[in-house]
Amino acid sequence: MSRSNPLTLGTDREAALHHTAQIVLRAWKDFDQAREEEHVPSASLIARLQEPLPATGISAMSGLDLAAEVLDTSLAQSRPRYLAYIGSSGLEIGALADLLAHSYDVNLALDARAASLMDHQTLKWLGEFLGFPSGGGAFTSGGTISNITALVAARERAIPGSRFNGLGSTTPVVYCSADAHYSVRRGIELLGIGSRNLRGVPIDNERRLSPTALRDMITSDMASGLTPIAVVATGGTTLIGAVDPIDAIADICEEFGIWLHIDGAYGLPAAATTERVSVFSGLARADSISIDAHKWMYVPKACSAVMVRDRNSLVSVFSHEEAYIPHDGAVLNAVDYTLEYSRPLRALKLWLAFMVHGADEFRAAISQNLQQAQLLYDLADASSHLEVMPIRPSLSIVPLRAVPSDVPDLNAFNAALCDAIQADGRVYLSQAVIDGEVWLRPCFTNFRTTQDDVHVTFAVIVELIEKLQSTKE
Repeated sequence: MSRSNPLTLGTDREAALHHTAQIVLRAWKDFDQAREEEHVPSASLIARLQEPLPATGISAMSGLDLAAEVLDTSLAQSRPRYLAYIGSSGLEIGALADLLAHSYDVNLALDARAASLMDHQTLKWLGEFLGFPSGGGAFTSGGTISNITALVAARERAIPGSRFNGLGSTTPVVYCSADAHYSVRRGIELLGIGSRNLRGVPIDNERRLSPTALRDMITSDMASGLTPIAVVATGGTTLIGAVDPIDAIADICEEFGIWLHIDGAYGLPAAATTERVSVFSGLARADSISIDAHKWMYVPKACSAVMVRDRNSLVSVFSHEEAYIPHDGAVLNAVDYTLEYSRPLRALKLWLAFMVHGADEFRAAISQNLQQAQLLYDLADASSHLEVMPIRPSLSIVPLRAVPSDVPDLNAFNAALCDAIQADGRVYLSQAVIDGEVWLRPCFTNFRTTQDDVHVTFAVIVELIEKLQSTKE
C-alpha cells in the first residue's frame, strides 16, 4: 500500500474502485431474488464492531470487505420481501448517482452553476410528474424538514413578521388528521406554535380527515380569537395509506384564507398513476406539498422535496444578508429560500433516474405495487386465518391480522406472530396498533417485489399462524 499524501488511496485507488464495483454488483444480483433467511452478524464481526478507534489503518480492500460484511448482515430495505414500515429500495441508477454526487461533493448553498440548474429542473419535473404547479422549493433530508419548511412559510403568511418578532400575543393553531404523521407535531413544536395548538381533526370511516369537523374547529377557534395558520392534509397516512379529501379541504382553506399543505411523503407518487390520480383531486390547489422520493420513487435516501406554488413564500422567511454570502444583483442564493445551508446534490439521483428510466417506467412500477397490495388484500380476505380492514387499500399498505379461534388475546397472538415472521427471515413485516388492536402492516414500495413475493408472504403468514396455534394447544 503506497499513499503519497495522507487520506488518499494512492496506488490503491483504481483497485479499490474496481473492488467496490464488484461488491455493489454482487449486492444488486442478490437483491434480484428474495433470501430464504436473513444473514446475521458473526461473532467475529461483532467483536470487530466493538474495537476501539484504530491509530493506523488497514488496506482499502480489507476495509471494503469489512463494510460489505456489515451491510450484508444488516436489515436492507432493498430486498423484495422487506415489507416493513415504508422503505426505500435503492434504485440502481440512484446508487450510482450518489457515488457521483459524493465524489464531486457539490454544495448547493449558493449557486453551483450546472448543478443548480439540474436541481431546479428536477424539482420542476417532479411537480409535473405529480400534477402540482411548483413555483419553487428544495430537496431536503426528509419529510420532517420538508414539512417544517412548509409550515414556517405558512406561519409567516398568517403572522407577518413572525420570523423577526416572534408570535407575540397571537395564538396560532394548525389542523391535521388524527392519523397525521408525527413530523407535523414535531414541526409545530420547533416553530414555537406548541403541540397544544395542534388540532387533531376527527376522521371518517375510511380514516380520512373530516371536512365537516375541520370547518367546525376553524370556526370555533376563530371565534375564540385564535389564528389558524395551516391545514396539513395527508396524501397517504403512515398507518393505513388513507388519503384525505384534498378538494373539500381546499375549499375550506380558500374560504378562510388558510395555508393548505399536503404531506405526501409516502403516498404522493400514486397521484402520477391513472389508477389513483382521482384520489388526489385538488392537489394543484395546495399552497405546498412534500414528498419523499426515497420512499415510493425508489431512489436511495436521502431525497425528500418540498414544493410551493409561490417561491416568494419561502424567500419571505429564509432570505437574509450576510457579508460572507454575496448576492449577484437580484439573483437569490439557495439559502435565501431553503432551511439548510450546506446541501448535497440530492436531486442528482432523481434527475438521473428520470433521465434513464423516464416517467412512464416509474408510473408502471408504482402501479405494480398498487396491484400487489390489492392481491394481498384479496388473499387475506378469502382466508379463514386472517382479517382485513373493511375498506380496500387506497394505496399500498395492507393491514391484516390473525383471527384464530380459541385465542383469548388476539393482540398478544398477533404481536407474537410478527416476532415469528421476523425471526423466520423469509419475509420482514412490522406491526401497527390501530384503534387499540395489533395488526400486521405490509407495505409495498419496492420495484423489485413481484406477485410471487406476495403469494410467498401470504403463505408464510398462514404457515406461522398454524405453527403458533399448534404450540398453544
